[in-house]
Amino acid sequence: MNIRDWAIRFSEASDADPAIQAMAKYFTCTYLFDMTEAKAIIEMVDGKVYRINISPAPMDSYDFALRASAQTWREFARPLPKPMFHGIWAASFRQDLRIEGNTLVLMQNLRNFTLQFELLRKVGVPV
Repeated sequence: MNIRDWAIRFSEASDADPAIQAMAKYFTCTYLFDMTEAKAIIEMVDGKVYRINISPAPMDSYDFALRASAQTWREFARPLPKPMFHGIWAASFRQDLRIEGNTLVLMQNLRNFTLQFELLRKVGVPV
């Protein structure tokens, strides 16, 4: 799957997810998924995907970033991930995932972000 198709699928899945929409009124932040071979900056505004930048430049801004190898992202996207790939905290402790940037913004949006991150198991990853 190419990154353009992934961005459309991810955006549609997020905006249609009933749990995210029920809780995400104030889910407003911008974050980077760095999958080594592909990168995307997801901009959320009031619980909706406002924009996904699929070719970010080095100076494009975001609040926080998740960086990991393509293999780690593929493991995250499995319908039933292996142990230590079931979430960002486990992978940051035991795998190669790095969480960078303003972690306060991540923590303020953690519940909604986690639901959105878990959508990768439905839509896959572009690597």
